Amino acid sequence: MTLTADAGAADAASQSAPRETVYRPTAPVDLRATVGMLRRGPGDPTMVFDGPVIWRTLRTPLGPATLALRAQSGEIKATAWGRGAEHALDTVPDLCGARDDPSGFDPSLHPLISEVARRAPGIRLARTGVVFDALACAIIEQKVTGLEAFRAWRLLVTKFGERAPGPTPRPMHAAPTAEQWRRIPSWDWHRVAVQPPQSKTVVRVAERADSISRALLAAPGGDERDRVLTSFPGVGVWTSAETRIRALGDPDAVSVGDYHLAHQVGYALTGHRTDDEGMLDLLAPWAGHRQRVIRLIFASRVSEPRRGPRLSPEDHRTR
Repeated sequence: MTLTADAGAADAASQSAPRETVYRPTAPVDLRATVGMLRRGPGDPTMVFDGPVIWRTLRTPLGPATLALRAQSGEIKATAWGRGAEHALDTVPDLCGARDDPSGFDPSLHPLISEVARRAPGIRLARTGVVFDALACAIIEQKVTGLEAFRAWRLLVTKFGERAPGPTPRPMHAAPTAEQWRRIPSWDWHRVAVQPPQSKTVVRVAERADSISRALLAAPGGDERDRVLTSFPGVGVWTSAETRIRALGDPDAVSVGDYHLAHQVGYALTGHRTDDEGMLDLLAPWAGHRQRVIRLIFASRVSEPRRGPRLSPEDHRTR
């Protein structure tokens, strides 16, 4: 019994003891604009902004881990807790845009893009490498407002995920595994107002999560990545793009079919609304870097003045 207790104490100590590293990027990195875009609403249980520190949870082959990132004097200081702490530290360069290659991007093609690129050189494209989490999150966000999707994500992850290790500023959770997503009962999906088409799609992709991940990570370009993802019923081009943006940091992904995006891109670049076709025409000069342009448009904070009420959430649970 003594040996077992000692072993358990040693394991608990190894989980509570933090691991640390310092990442020194070769280009400027705006940590909040780069990593922070992965947060799914202010109540996201997998990511918290605490002053200058970004807290992020993740699952690793060894179990859940928590990562705390702080930018200081051109460096990114990273601290991790949990059995998967070393794995979590290994993800820091990709999260901070180490694989983001802006070669060939010409911001001078439009004065707004040129100005924002000059003013905010630290905006990079983060890559999580975690395909299933990005895909499940995007499926939940289909055809609903951000408020509805963020609420569903928060409630499902908190209930079915695993409590994250470390001294987090508030209780945080690592997202469920694919197997745990697959086993969520239908009534729990219903309680958080996720419609059956979306919940069934999450379950279907959860059953093939590993093969989807391998195929997507091996796909060489955007068209091939789209083919991998849209080959599954319930996954269209919008969901594919949202997955590629988060999991792969895809610099050319465009979320065609988004309720607001075409309007925002059109207004920023021309002063007028446009539709998806018009948006693609406007972004065509930046082929290969269209997501980069969209991120700069978001950073510009240029948006069309609102003239009508916001889209109201619809409660499908009463149907």
